[in-house]
Amino acid sequence: MEQLISINYPESLAFSLKMENQEFKSEMKTISLIKLYELGKISSGLAAKLLHINRIDFLELLEKYNVSYFHKGLENELESDFSNA
Repeated sequence: MEQLISINYPESLAFSLKMENQEFKSEMKTISLIKLYELGKISSGLAAKLLHINRIDFLELLEKYNVSYFHKGLENELESDFSNA
């Protein structure tokens, strides 16, 4: 079952970002799911499913928002492994 989240914002916000209201709503959903992924709260597969795109497209979308494919903890762990090799 899906739930609805409502966010109050001034109409001028979407206008100042040069976005139509629907585009702004879609962008907010995308950014929220990307942030949850970045924090390690949801998987890339779940985020992709909720955005109605495939996982590869979601991983490519991360680049647009300067978000690493890897969670920070995993990234640090991999860097440590490579430096110790």
